[in-house]
Amino acid sequence: MRSLVALMRLARCSLHVLHGMAVMTRFPKLDEAGRHARIGWWSAALVRHLGLALHVSGTAPRPGATLVVANHVSFLDIAAIHAAVPHARFVSKADVLAWPLLGWLIRNAGTLFIERERKRDALRVVHAMAESLQRGETVAVFPEGTTGAGDVPLPFHANLLQAAIATGTPVQPVVLRYAAPGERFAQAAQFLGETTLLQTVWRMASARGLAVHVDILPPVSTAHADRRALAEHLRQLVAERLEAP
Repeated sequence: MRSLVALMRLARCSLHVLHGMAVMTRFPKLDEAGRHARIGWWSAALVRHLGLALHVSGTAPRPGATLVVANHVSFLDIAAIHAAVPHARFVSKADVLAWPLLGWLIRNAGTLFIERERKRDALRVVHAMAESLQRGETVAVFPEGTTGAGDVPLPFHANLLQAAIATGTPVQPVVLRYAAPGERFAQAAQFLGETTLLQTVWRMASARGLAVHVDILPPVSTAHADRRALAEHLRQLVAERLEAP
């Protein structure tokens, strides 16, 4: 029975992704607000089609220069945040370009890609982020650099935070938590180790009562900040919220 439910959810998700690709072809004809509205709607619907409930708390940043930082748990994190902050432009690992269909969508949504194997590529991305922030755009990053178990955030890398410090842009922490009945941190959502994308998608589609909580914390000033101290402060804010009842 669970397998049948999972197959039905995945069928709906596949159709939704194809619909998203069709919508993306019309983006050049839409104004900025129109593009953001469709990204928010599509992202929230993807979460629902996969069988998850979406819970958003806190005040999302308005369109404008803001650096959103979030802990990283699942391949679905970008969609969960886009459902709450549809105007965010993400920085993501170049690996996602290989994801079937989703890679194409993520790229055409304006994502900045970083090749983490190349140490110098971080500097290029920092400059691109700073340019985006100076244009008044909202940029979103996962400073852990990889996915974790979801209960305790991994160390936050400080390099990408330099873009916010250099431009005097506030940082908005976002806390992601996937939960299921009897599990404050759902194992089905974890994307760890040798787990493949298909395996984690199947586990999530098969899960009962899975939910993603998107908790938007108050913004943090970057004035006169040291990037390493700022990274640790942001990590502590996320950790404290994850520990809270």
